[in-house]
Amino acid sequence: METQENNNNNKTPVKLGITHGDINGIGYEIIMKALSDSRILDFFTPVVYGSSKVTSYYRKTLNLPDFNFNIIKSANKAQTNKPNLVNIYNHEIKIELGHCTEAAGNIAYIALESAVEDLKNGTIDALVTAPINKQNIQSNKFNFPGHTEYLAGKFNVDNHLMLMISQNFRIGVITGHVPLKDVPSIITEDLILQKIRVLNNTLIKDFSIRKPRIAILGLNPHAGDKGVIGKEDEQIVIPAIKKAFDEGILSFGPYPADGFFGSTAFQNFDGILAMYHDQGLIPFKALSFKSGVNYTAGLPVIRTSPAHGTAYDIAGKNIASPDAIRQAMYLAVDIYHNRKTYQEITANPLKVSALQEDTDSDNNVLDDLNDNYNGEKSL
Repeated sequence: METQENNNNNKTPVKLGITHGDINGIGYEIIMKALSDSRILDFFTPVVYGSSKVTSYYRKTLNLPDFNFNIIKSANKAQTNKPNLVNIYNHEIKIELGHCTEAAGNIAYIALESAVEDLKNGTIDALVTAPINKQNIQSNKFNFPGHTEYLAGKFNVDNHLMLMISQNFRIGVITGHVPLKDVPSIITEDLILQKIRVLNNTLIKDFSIRKPRIAILGLNPHAGDKGVIGKEDEQIVIPAIKKAFDEGILSFGPYPADGFFGSTAFQNFDGILAMYHDQGLIPFKALSFKSGVNYTAGLPVIRTSPAHGTAYDIAGKNIASPDAIRQAMYLAVDIYHNRKTYQEITANPLKVSALQEDTDSDNNVLDDLNDNYNGEKSL
């Protein structure tokens, strides 16, 4: 994942909010390591929501004496070409490396709430969230399975998608953070169609892919084997895919998940939809754990996060890699510029007309795809 350098020339740098996550995990380590390379400041102005006291602790623990934040009271005071920190908590707090504590959950929530408020009012342009612990952050103010559902609630969005990204490998999850036993009852034709639309829309607007090709995985082993191993794929999944295709969305499947990833067929698509959490995230993390990014598609705002968790087992050991959060930062900036470009194009009738002419010229390709699609394709 590389930032679009040409989009940064002669423009005010993107103001990128970054929440510190769980202070007992690797959040501060990966943030400070990523921002220690001053070249990153050419692409955005970082605004970390955290604690100056916790920062001081990690500077000593990680032996980063030359790294300093510009401490500010609010994001609108952020200075360009410097890593800024909005000090959201002035009190002393006990850091217990590798442990899940109520205090860590509380301060993680305070940082998140502060950053989201700034995201709402436009004080920051996009948000990167360091990993939280989904247990200790729970309270009467935060009663969600994770960041994705919290942000969807904050921005009143019903139809959203957790999208995992590494380079051109993008996989979304239809049912998200729900128990496996509940998945079959949640999966409906309408839900699948909604998620296909969200993915298609985000691939066009946020990733500048003019005609995305989307693969949908089957719910049952072997995508049901034409009803032999469950009828959901025949009765629910295939009709949803056909409806999406009839809407002009290049959607294909259902594909048996094992053969799909085992044969590297996933490389032929711009986006993939898995039916449930582990079906999508196990192959994704097996292939892209160190550089993977979690993006919440379907929101009016931009939020990314490293695809890994708090990593309590290595907290404070100075061995955590900043690669994933660095890629999350770059991706957030890229999406910001892609959205701006899309808005400029769609606001200009001449550009829209030119885009339509390009679309019409692809009819032969679309016809070939349509001829090859049968709704029962398997591997």
